[in-house]
Amino acid sequence: MNPTHLPPRSHPLHINGVQRDLPLFKVQPDLAIAVLNILGDTELTEAAATALQQRMADITFDVIVTAEAKSIPLAYALSVHSARPYVVLRKNYKSYMGEALSTETLSITTGKTQTLYLDAKDRAALQGKKVALVDDVVSTGSTLAAMRTLMAEAEAEVAAVAAICTEGDPEQWAEVIALAHLPVFPIDA
Repeated sequence: MNPTHLPPRSHPLHINGVQRDLPLFKVQPDLAIAVLNILGDTELTEAAATALQQRMADITFDVIVTAEAKSIPLAYALSVHSARPYVVLRKNYKSYMGEALSTETLSITTGKTQTLYLDAKDRAALQGKKVALVDDVVSTGSTLAAMRTLMAEAEAEVAAVAAICTEGDPEQWAEVIALAHLPVFPIDA
């Protein structure tokens, strides 16, 4: 591989006064992405939740919905800031979840199909409500599409979609309330 065609080792991210250098991760032979992982990063999570709450202040919604696992801290912090409850769509079914709804999604980071579950208790809580779908990064749109499918099945209305970052083609994510955009990094062979 020619060293002049290597992507950088990291990508800078600035969110509401907080900076992080995101490491690049190869997801395909010819493509790398900047990896945002807010798990354990309270400072960045709080900065993002504060900024998203400000951007969503004029949107009417009742419940925050996110998918397991990396965006759970963001949903929790946004719940605290907005005084609205949050629901987590799970990736594994447990018997206590009752008659859960489920749908499949394809993860860009694992390259594998995953199933999202909405348990019976949360399904009842979402029925007839306006929801804000929240994720750390909206990349391929697969998780977002799965979340939308579950909300339709639960008879909930999607009032907003919010994320810390979008990734890929920025025009594709015009509907997403995002704090930053991450480019993808081609790798020349």
